[in-house]
Amino acid sequence: MTLTVEKTNVEEQAIKAKKAAKTLSMLTTEEKNEALHTVADMLEKDYETILQANEKDLEKGKEKGYDDAFMDRLALSKERIYDFAKGLREVADLEDPTGIVKSDWDLENGLNVQQVTVPLGVIGMIYEARPNVTVDATGLALKSGNAIVLKGGSSALVSNQTIVEVMHRGLEKTKIPKEAVQFIASTDRSATQELFTMKEHIDVLIPRGGGSLIAAVVNNATVPVLETGVGNCHIYIDKAADVEKAINIVMNAKTDRPAVCNAVETVIIHKEWFETNKDQLIAAFKEHGITPHGDEYALSVLPGAIEAGEEDWANEYLSKHIAVKTVGDVSEAVEHIETYGTKHSEAIVTEDDTAAKTFLGLVDAAAVYHNASTRFTDGSALGFGAEIGISTQKLHARGPMGLPALTTVKYQMTGTGQIR
Repeated sequence: MTLTVEKTNVEEQAIKAKKAAKTLSMLTTEEKNEALHTVADMLEKDYETILQANEKDLEKGKEKGYDDAFMDRLALSKERIYDFAKGLREVADLEDPTGIVKSDWDLENGLNVQQVTVPLGVIGMIYEARPNVTVDATGLALKSGNAIVLKGGSSALVSNQTIVEVMHRGLEKTKIPKEAVQFIASTDRSATQELFTMKEHIDVLIPRGGGSLIAAVVNNATVPVLETGVGNCHIYIDKAADVEKAINIVMNAKTDRPAVCNAVETVIIHKEWFETNKDQLIAAFKEHGITPHGDEYALSVLPGAIEAGEEDWANEYLSKHIAVKTVGDVSEAVEHIETYGTKHSEAIVTEDDTAAKTFLGLVDAAAVYHNASTRFTDGSALGFGAEIGISTQKLHARGPMGLPALTTVKYQMTGTGQIR
């Protein structure tokens, strides 16, 4: 396979996507579903081609000294590729989010008014070292009737380009034009900047990755942005928390997949609970290999703890490090989250319903939990199928974004010659 990395004509690709979006928007649910199944079959058939391409990215990653968590996100296997295909089939099984009449009424003059869901149009997807995003985002875009322009990170360039080539071979057998899926293979920063400002062809940008990537898109784009956020997630262990429940939830949220955005980064602990149950917490940290960064009290009771500075309270570790903050009540916990949280996912563990109600009501985040792990802030875990990202903003979409988030509404009026 010959990889082209020269500067691509981003505008030409966006124009092709916009034209394909018109065709795609008129297809039936059955035609879109059939296309997703065909693409899934092609991914499974050509998995060896994708693995060969991925090996080139992994070799480059080793040369550049990427850490283990980064390499894990980058690495593919036959099982992971088959999971990509499974995800596409699951998206095909979901309800079509377009063409839904949300409201319907008649005016006094007989004019019928319907509010109907329609695709956004062309989505620009900017992301980092996760080849799965290439497939997930494409599946969600096509099922919701949108074309997509993909701009992945340079670390997964060969993998992503090959995945798109395989999906194109599948789409050639369907009613969806392959031009509905565009991949910008350029490593030139100007290509990304061009995508940021192409308002006449791109309807929305969705960044997915670290804080610097998201900030770059939000601060520089003239195209509307569906902002996905970093996850400086907190779990507050209240005075009335069940010990086993609290420790299990924190350990799951920290260790199940430490490098994802819904992993917990700070545990806030009521001092009385801490004093009573510190031995169990110390044992859990030791068992799971967690390194605590603590405030003054935490330092005095947690062996091997590192003194927490201002950067720790704001840090998204994405590893088995965790910040430990001691508070006197739920109000202090909420105040800490307001100061350092990223409006992603926040949880309280308590058997006190009043404390839970206070926490859930006051904390401003896309997802809030009572007695559950923050790891459930995920489209597949919540039954959305694949997700295109987790929005931490408040306009249009918030939280895990599945198919409905990739639609807008159109008012369709039907009359019999009414004039005003």
